[in-house]
Parts: sequence; C-alpha cells; structure tokens
Amino acid sequence: MGASGLETAMRDVDREIRVLEDGLRDGKLALASTVEGALRLANRLMLMFAKAGDRAIPGLEEDSDPLEVFKVFVKGDPSLNAVRDNLRELVYYRNCLAAGREDALPVNPVAMAVRTLRHVYLYMRTRAIKEYGLQEK
Repeated sequence: MGASGLETAMRDVDREIRVLEDGLRDGKLALASTVEGALRLANRLMLMFAKAGDRAIPGLEEDSDPLEVFKVFVKGDPSLNAVRDNLRELVYYRNCLAAGREDALPVNPVAMAVRTLRHVYLYMRTRAIKEYGLQEK
C-alpha cells in the first residue's frame, strides 16, 4: 500500500470515527458494539500502517486479537509502542464486559472508548504525515 492507499484508508477510518462521535453526542451508542468497533478500527489502523511501510502482517486481519496485531505491528519499531496503552484500555473494556464487570469500568466508558480510538487515529495520522508524506487536513 502506497501513501495514496494509506491516505484513502485513513480517511475512511476517520469517517467511521466521526460516525461514532456523532452517535456519542446523540447518546445512541451501545457500549459493547462501540468497544468492538473501536478495536476493529484500531486493528485496521495498525495493519494498514504496517502495510504502507512494506511490513504487511500476514495471517492477521481486522477481526484478529488486537494484542496479537499489536505485538507484530510494533516489532522492529519500538516507537510504535505509543499506542499500546490506548489499545490495552480498549481491551480492558472488552474484558470487563465479557466478565460481567461493568462496575470496573470508568465513568462514561462509551465516551472513553470513542476518545481512546480517536487518540490512536491521531497518533497514527501524525506518524503517516511524518513518515509517508500524507497531507495534513
């Protein structure tokens, strides 16, 4: 994937995040589907960024375990660890929901999930601008 493919893919992810942000403002987001969607989009960001850098991640897809995607994504470039804590936060939300431990979630976890995903996107976008010459918005 070249810079133009990465630009298109990032624009698509940004659009999907905006849909989540609009749903957040409207109060129409369900926590479980928001967390799962955020994890899929975070995976998509990592996979497409790796592919743009000629480091495609074979065998892992958008629906793969995000921690497995991250482990391969960061290999060879420790500076990409910057997304680790955000990704772990989203995985924590998913694990709390799976364990029936909504009481362990932060206040307004839907908003936190959407904002955490936006942080991952902004970091990846900044890196793409710096490394691949993507245009700033």
